[in-house]
Amino acid sequence: MITRLSHAGLFVLDQDSAKRFYTEKLGFEVRSDVDMGAAFEGAGAGFRWLTVSPPGQPDLELILADVRMGHDEATAEQLRALVAKGAFGGGVLEADDLHKTYRELSERGVVFLSEPAERPYGIEAVFRDDSGNWFSLTERRAP
Repeated sequence: MITRLSHAGLFVLDQDSAKRFYTEKLGFEVRSDVDMGAAFEGAGAGFRWLTVSPPGQPDLELILADVRMGHDEATAEQLRALVAKGAFGGGVLEADDLHKTYRELSERGVVFLSEPAERPYGIEAVFRDDSGNWFSLTERRAP
């Protein structure tokens, strides 16, 4: 029986740059940063397992995966172009005070695609990471 989700994957263009973005700009914590070597079939040389998560949520890790992970070079190039274009959404991140978090992240250089706006489910602003992946940043409406 499946009991929970422990990891979610996200393709990034440069793992070092993504690590800095998620830790320095978003305030996430590194959970794993391990060179797994080339022992994994299809992973390619120097396979790196890099995961981060918000400080208060260590039980769910976001995998910052190199676009080459498990792909041939032609597929990796296609993924690289799609990620850079902003074709993928990374999910929904929550904030207790969206307006405050929006100001703080903007001051740290996070690029927002939309300012905070009222939605049926709460307040939302959308931003992109340094690779091009977009996220909804949401403050849920009280039930």
